[in-house]
Amino acid sequence: MSTTGITLHQHSLEQQQQNAHVVEELPELLAALSRAARTLAREIRRAALVGQLGLVGGSNPTGDAQKKLDILGNTTLMEALAETGLVAAVVSEELPEAMPVSSGSAARYVVCLDPLDGSSNTDINGPVGTIFGIRRCGAAGQSGTAADVLGSGSEQVASGYVMYGPGTVFVYTCGAGVNGFTWDDERGEFVLTHPDIRGPRQGHYDSANLGHYHEWHPHIQRFIDYLTQHDPLTHRPYSLHYTGALVADVHRSLLEGELYFYPADAEHQQGKLRLLYECAPWPSSSSRRVAASAQARRGCSRSRLKPCTNACHRSSAALKMWRCMSHSRPTVVPHEEAHT
Repeated sequence: MSTTGITLHQHSLEQQQQNAHVVEELPELLAALSRAARTLAREIRRAALVGQLGLVGGSNPTGDAQKKLDILGNTTLMEALAETGLVAAVVSEELPEAMPVSSGSAARYVVCLDPLDGSSNTDINGPVGTIFGIRRCGAAGQSGTAADVLGSGSEQVASGYVMYGPGTVFVYTCGAGVNGFTWDDERGEFVLTHPDIRGPRQGHYDSANLGHYHEWHPHIQRFIDYLTQHDPLTHRPYSLHYTGALVADVHRSLLEGELYFYPADAEHQQGKLRLLYECAPWPSSSSRRVAASAQARRGCSRSRLKPCTNACHRSSAALKMWRCMSHSRPTVVPHEEAHT
C-alpha cells in the first residue's frame, strides 16, 4: 500500500478490501468518528472564546466532575454515530447506561466511548483526546445492551483514539496494524503521517500520578523506586511524563516507549481506568505489554473485576504498563487475567 498522501477514508477502504476479518462497515464508522473529531477539534480551539470552558455543575456516572466540553463531546459523537444507522447503542463515560441509538436492521455495532479524555486539561489549554472501541452486537440480535460489550477486548472490530494538541491526530487499528493520521486543514482530510506504528523495544519514560504513591501497594512503590535508580545498563532512571490525559500519555508510549500505570488507591480501590472505554480500546500488543495487578503479586490475593457503578463502567484494578506498542488486534488484559 502506498502511503503517500493517503487519507483515513482511503486507508480504511483498503484495509477492508485486503483483510477478510475487517468488517465492511468500517470505513463508514471511522468516517463518522473522524467527522466528530474534526468538529470537536474546532470547538476545543474556540472554547475560551465562546464560553465553553469550566464545569456544568454535575458529575458523570463514575463520579468525575463534568466539564461543558464533556457534554459537547458526548453529544457530538452520539449524533455522528446515529447518522450512520450502523450503531445500535453507545456506551459512554458520560452516560449511566448503554444508550440505544438505532433499531434498524443495519445497526449491528456498539461503540464504547470516552468522549473527552483528560477534560480537566481544557481550562489550561492542555492535551485532551477521544477514545473509542467498536464491537459487534450480540448474536441474539441488535440489542445494544451491556451484555454486548462485556467480552474480551480482542472481540473489538476496531479501536483507537484521537488526540487534540498542536495537531489533531487520529490513530486506529482493525487488527491489521496501528496507523496514525494528522488533520490537514488545506485538504480537509486526515492524512496518514504515522504508518505501521511500532514502539521501540526500550523506552525511557514512565507515566503515573505519583501524588498517590503512598497509597499504592508496597510492591508498586518498590517498582517506582527501581525506575528512579541510576543504572545505565538498564537505561535507568526513567523520566517521568504525566499529563493527566490518558490519550496523551499512551500516545507517547506508542511513539517513544513508556510505562503507563494507574493502580488502585484509597479513593479508587478497584482502579480508576474504566475497562470498556479507557483500557480495552488501546491498540496494543499483548505480547509486548506487561500487565501486573496491584493485588496479585507474591501472595497478594487476586480479586475479580467489580462494577464501579454498573457493568458499563467497570474499572480495572490492574497496573498496566504499555512498554512497546505494535500492530495487532485490539486487546486488553482484565484484572482477573493479569499476571506478573
